[in-house]
Amino acid sequence: MKKTLTRWIIAAATGLLAACAFITVNVYFPEKDVKQAYQSLDEMLLKQEPKEEKQPLPEQQKPAEKPLSFLHSISFANEAWAQDDLGSKLAAELAGIPEVQQAYDEMRARLPQLNALRDSGAIGEAADGRVVVRDQSKAASAQAIVQGENTNRKTVIINMAKAILRVNKQPETKDALSQVLSKAAATYADTKRDEAKTGWWIQLANGRWVQK
Repeated sequence: MKKTLTRWIIAAATGLLAACAFITVNVYFPEKDVKQAYQSLDEMLLKQEPKEEKQPLPEQQKPAEKPLSFLHSISFANEAWAQDDLGSKLAAELAGIPEVQQAYDEMRARLPQLNALRDSGAIGEAADGRVVVRDQSKAASAQAIVQGENTNRKTVIINMAKAILRVNKQPETKDALSQVLSKAAATYADTKRDEAKTGWWIQLANGRWVQK
């Protein structure tokens, strides 16, 4: 009798542990707010126009120079945190991360080349948030630009996924990050589709390529 009871307890405990192993924590993904955050970051850090040049001050009166993206991110952070919406807070948090600032600095520097490749149809916006070469005859000239752009985009998307986990007060586990990362990438791609100009190649969420 004791042996039977012991076996039953062991079997029940094993079953419970197995069931627990398959429990997946669903992390809330605020898609609308994330998209707003991506748009805000692009407006503040990627599409910023150079300011009008002013007459240089005498050497002794020149203020100390600071990186442009850093100044914009600080200003944007102060404005965003004064608001109450999650999209602004996510954008402010990412704008204050040095590696994200660096990613946007590099993306802004290559933007004219990237746009020229998109205008020519050599590259397109993929549904996973990357840019990809579509015209293989131009692959050699586009590859380095594409690789650099995708590396920077990956930095932005990963940091967005981490920020979402913090919003949800979830530990940064491999499974949780993986769950949010794909959604963060898809939302980034959606943002880029919206921003695409007429004639650019974009990949829809269903995988089909079209010219906007």
